[in-house]
Amino acid sequence: MKTYYLITISFIICWVAAYGQDDNFYYENAIFKEEIKSVQLYREGFELSNPILELNEDASLVLSFDDLSGELKDYNYTIIHCDAGWNESFIMQDEYLEGFPDNPITDYANSFNTTFKYINYQLLIPNENVQLKVSGNYVLLVYEGDDKEDLVLSKRFCVKESKVDVEGVVKRSTLDAFKGENHEVDFSIFHPSFRIDNPIDDIKVVVMQNNRWDNTIKNLKPLFIRDNELIYDYDRENVFKAGNEFRYFDIRNRRGIAEGVLKVDFHRPYYHVTLHPDEVRAGKRFFQYQEMNGEYMVESQELVDDYTTECDYVFVHFSLPLESVLIGGTINVFGALSNWNANKSNEMTWNFDTNTYELTLLLKQGYYNYQYIYVGKGAKTADAVNLEGSFWQTENNYQIFVYYKDIAGRYDRLVGYTNLNSRMK
Repeated sequence: MKTYYLITISFIICWVAAYGQDDNFYYENAIFKEEIKSVQLYREGFELSNPILELNEDASLVLSFDDLSGELKDYNYTIIHCDAGWNESFIMQDEYLEGFPDNPITDYANSFNTTFKYINYQLLIPNENVQLKVSGNYVLLVYEGDDKEDLVLSKRFCVKESKVDVEGVVKRSTLDAFKGENHEVDFSIFHPSFRIDNPIDDIKVVVMQNNRWDNTIKNLKPLFIRDNELIYDYDRENVFKAGNEFRYFDIRNRRGIAEGVLKVDFHRPYYHVTLHPDEVRAGKRFFQYQEMNGEYMVESQELVDDYTTECDYVFVHFSLPLESVLIGGTINVFGALSNWNANKSNEMTWNFDTNTYELTLLLKQGYYNYQYIYVGKGAKTADAVNLEGSFWQTENNYQIFVYYKDIAGRYDRLVGYTNLNSRMK
């Protein structure tokens, strides 16, 4: 394991971070220990689904993660209700949880026939020990032992109660007729059976692109208010950079060369996968192809019975040649494989001998999407346009969350949600 710890870079702890320009704090998706890998939270039965449940629905979310320390740990979890901005809500846990607020994770299994030895942990939410009583934003916190400050990971999820309908369309930006770089997300909220007395103050809307939380559009107010309909038909305020299709690579087979892979080497005792050198795509022609909008799937093409414990870990080597080093920021490999975060764990380093940005990540076998992003010093939003380009023809998913809290309300209810695709009209 010595090689692993020399190559792997420590994660920046980001349990809470400044939210906007005020003194509030919010919970993020984060991993706090370097031995924790492949953290996923999804609807049971569909690994690529968003972690969203309907209130009182007979369904569960699956949390899955691997611990590469080689030691069995005493992991526990708790669940926190949050407002629309992911700050902790001002309500007691027994008001939104039924059952025990703190519980152990008891479902675990050792890896089998892999070069890296790890333990896979799984958890279903809700379960017999804890159920969710109200809608809204939630964060799942996993910690070690009895010390709640010894955090292992945090993961966001949502519970909705369908009180309103959200209908919309994603199109080429109205004010972007020539360059064609942007997507405009127009939508309406219909509430014929749900009374909203003060939609300007009682409704909060969050629009998200491809499950990214760093570039969400918040604080939109309805442009028009009609009987039982709130209209958000802006030209500027609801515009995203469309970006480009995600890059991809296939490491489902440790012994074969697949899509995106230049070569596979075995340096005892571990496998190393070198991807084809990438190139900057800004300013180049757009090519449309199928991808997963930045997500990844843990899979294997080898003879295995259980992907969660029989898929191996391999070192994946990324390279991005440039004419010169970029000053004033960092280049990161970005997507679900980085937990949609940009920090030291996925920051590339400049090789002066080859004029190339390089990064090595330890990843579980599967099929992966990724992009290269530039993060300026002090920036809170990742910028993919300078390296990947931006084209309105790009296929993206957009998630719209509708929260409600009237003057007497004590927490933000998630009363509406929809997922829009830029190619669906």
